[in-house]
Amino acid sequence: MSHLKWFAVAIAAIVAAAGLATAAWWISSNIERSDRQATFDPFYEPPDPLPAEPGTVIRTEPLDVDVPGGQAYRMLYVSERPDGTPAASGGMVFIPDTPAPPEGRPVVAWAHGTVGMGDACAPSRAANPLGDTDNWLDQMMSLGWVVTATDYVGLGTPGPELYLVKEAEVRDVVNSVRAARNLTDTQAGADYVVWGHSQGGHSSLWSGHLAPELAPELNLLGVAAAAPAGELADIMGAQWDTTVGWGIGPEVLISWPLADERLSAAEVATATGLRTYRQLAEDCTYDKQLLLEVLALRAAGQKFFEVDPMTVPEWERFVAEQTPPPMPADMPVFLAQGMADEIVLAWPNAKLQDQWCAAGSTITALWMGGIGHLAAATTSGPSAVSWIADRFAGRPANRTCDTPPPVAPRAPAATR
Repeated sequence: MSHLKWFAVAIAAIVAAAGLATAAWWISSNIERSDRQATFDPFYEPPDPLPAEPGTVIRTEPLDVDVPGGQAYRMLYVSERPDGTPAASGGMVFIPDTPAPPEGRPVVAWAHGTVGMGDACAPSRAANPLGDTDNWLDQMMSLGWVVTATDYVGLGTPGPELYLVKEAEVRDVVNSVRAARNLTDTQAGADYVVWGHSQGGHSSLWSGHLAPELAPELNLLGVAAAAPAGELADIMGAQWDTTVGWGIGPEVLISWPLADERLSAAEVATATGLRTYRQLAEDCTYDKQLLLEVLALRAAGQKFFEVDPMTVPEWERFVAEQTPPPMPADMPVFLAQGMADEIVLAWPNAKLQDQWCAAGSTITALWMGGIGHLAAATTSGPSAVSWIADRFAGRPANRTCDTPPPVAPRAPAATR
């Protein structure tokens, strides 16, 4: 049986087992998504040539969502490739209804987690653009903060998206703040904090290192991260041969060889992984379609990675370059981690906390019992808001390094 025929049979078997309602959902949702995305295409089409100035706003339109205490807009703005070449990014900006102070409104730059690489996966193009902003966005509006949310270059706009590549992520975050400041209605000031989840936590942590030099006209007061993909080698080493490897592997295989031509997908992926990764990367992580595809492949005994990429020298080197080092003491960090997280596991971030504290970083850690990956940002959101409010008020950060993480900072013996 050919690969395509086998794949169709496997998927059909799972759909049949799940019932006709699942099949109907699958067909109707894909048609609806395709039609909806087609209406967005003109908005996300960048001009040629692009304006050269990072943060230039190309266009905006109201976002069809209800944000208590504020107004929501979709935007297309100029960001940059890692080499400084202009590139277009989609995104969102949320503007509070309260009057702006004389010095301008503080800004929170939200960096979202892994969502998939298809156009429909971009938060500003998604059916639910607010994603994991529940439990904190409305509080930020009530406090009078502007919130900007990048999609990242290449996600919903001409690609590629450079997934988990520090130079790309930080530029997109910083330039979303510049874009918000270029919108007259925001009355945004220069003070800002970066707040991110998962992949966005990686963006946030690297912003603490790179953003001050990239945007010296802005004043970064701290970085906050929920379940950040920080210790990349440990995360990949633990997850490469699991279902999670099928979820993040396709984006890694597309992105990292583009960022570094010394990397080859063929060095680390199985034949099945190489045949399917581009298709799988287009599926949104929150869709049942991706889960069905991955379950079918795993049920048939298929693996995505042939080897742990951390055993391949060039991949190990690249991952080390993309792993954020300890933060300077004058750049405070809020770190939130769920104990029940099965994607960004708890122990690598326990290791991060221990190593960064030993290096003198100013970390405020929140460990959440029984909380998994998807709920990390919404659960920790109120605590993040309180921590960010202290940064905007100029109060000193609470350093919690005297309290060790509630989990050992190393892989459980069964997985070593």
